[in-house]
Amino acid sequence: MRSVTLAVVSLSVLVAWPAAAFCGFYVSGGGAELFNNATQVALMRSGTRTVLSMQNDYQGPPEDFAMVIPVPVVLKKEQVKTLKKAIFSKLDTLSAPRLVEYWEQDPCPKPLADGYGYGLGGVGTLGGGRGYGSISLGGVGRSTVRVEAEFDVGEYEVVILSAEDALGLEQWLTEKSYKIPQGAAPLFRPYIQQGMKFFVAKVNVKKVTFDKAGHAALSPLRFHYDSEKFELPVRLGLINAKDTQDLIVHVLARGQRYEVANAPNVTIPTNIDLVPSAKNEFGPFYASLFDRTQAKEKGSVVTEYAWDAMSCDPCPTPPLNDAELTELGLDVIDPSEEYVEPELEVKNADKLAPQQKQQLDVLLTNAKRQLKLQHDRRRRGSGFVVTRLHARYTKASLGEDLVFRAAPPIQGGREFMKDESGLERGATPGPMNNFQARYAVRYPWTGPVACKNPQWGVWGGKPGKDEEYSVGGRAAGSALNTAFVKRDKPIEKLIESPIAELELKAKKAGAGLSSRAKKVALP
Repeated sequence: MRSVTLAVVSLSVLVAWPAAAFCGFYVSGGGAELFNNATQVALMRSGTRTVLSMQNDYQGPPEDFAMVIPVPVVLKKEQVKTLKKAIFSKLDTLSAPRLVEYWEQDPCPKPLADGYGYGLGGVGTLGGGRGYGSISLGGVGRSTVRVEAEFDVGEYEVVILSAEDALGLEQWLTEKSYKIPQGAAPLFRPYIQQGMKFFVAKVNVKKVTFDKAGHAALSPLRFHYDSEKFELPVRLGLINAKDTQDLIVHVLARGQRYEVANAPNVTIPTNIDLVPSAKNEFGPFYASLFDRTQAKEKGSVVTEYAWDAMSCDPCPTPPLNDAELTELGLDVIDPSEEYVEPELEVKNADKLAPQQKQQLDVLLTNAKRQLKLQHDRRRRGSGFVVTRLHARYTKASLGEDLVFRAAPPIQGGREFMKDESGLERGATPGPMNNFQARYAVRYPWTGPVACKNPQWGVWGGKPGKDEEYSVGGRAAGSALNTAFVKRDKPIEKLIESPIAELELKAKKAGAGLSSRAKKVALP
């Protein structure tokens, strides 16, 4: 079998959809066209420390390949580890744009046994959502490229390179049988001028599974480093770009959402009510809504989600917990919080009778258990905010690499009443981050009205024999896998409520609540 080695030059990008954007490029020894299928990256940030977790799904010939990632410092083995693949699916599902269904409740509710009327509760949703040939890692044969470190992590064999010039790095890769895409060297140059290093992770193909189409989902890689800059090099990814690329970035930070500092920021229109037929066209609807939103502000990056990582409403999946946040970097962001079991001593314990010693052992065991429970209840990951940023661009429209900055909290996309005219729309400043892309299909009450003072506009689950007063909406779907769906959907035909950001009016007066609704009781 001919040995083919592939390199990917990349940094932090979260791409949640197949055949979407990748911030690096593939180079092949065999001359084959190789394209990234999906790269997912999560960034946890605290002070000057960044923890970057990246998953690569590769589609191409099932031969040996490698990744090359520009990093700001020389990484050591203890800074690099592999993760479970499920963590990226969980993060994407938690923050993806979502669709729910609501039914208007009986305006003449029967009192419950405890004397209360409608219960108030959450609303549910549904988520969507290498044995590599003989390549020496030793002397590089050129003074302009140096091997700074070598180590193994999981199925990866890692080497850290530094380079003095782009041509030298290009020649080194060429000498090692990498076929460099035309135009790569000039894109190396700015990273080399910044003093960045290159993290090369070769993969043993015998340790991963390929399907018949040649697709391999590799173990995610995580590494951390300290740098004053918080930015995202994405220009290298344009080398292999055929068409428009989608870029999704998840940033996790304690008490803080993020936006880009060197491009316009917009928020996606949210709390839009849709006609029932939109349930079957939610992906194309959202893709078209996104495109029209981004087109209003050329080159903008769209905020789709900003919410506490350990809560959600509605919840398409359980929110992140301490263990998952630790996997994404909490262990190196806040290591002082690691639980250490205390040593409990009792004076004169050696003088106790055997039965007393047994009782003491039980007491000490219970005391340690209680201390551990108290530690766990403090929720070590409490206060982390997940920000989901989404850009879509071409070679011509992407300018600089993205730079991030902290941003004030926003809220929107909840079942909250703005005033008597209807639900809150869009994003507004708030005391905490409670913003999400949420869309609903609503079914007004059509049953009998058997009371003098009906209470209109209370929305919840579908009334039924066993859940007549259910207030939980029903799951309808999430906007996943939309990178290459049909994107010219006439959204005017699918909306029931206005979209002020796009200057679109509601189809009919009072649409989106009820023609008779005055208030929305669900908080």
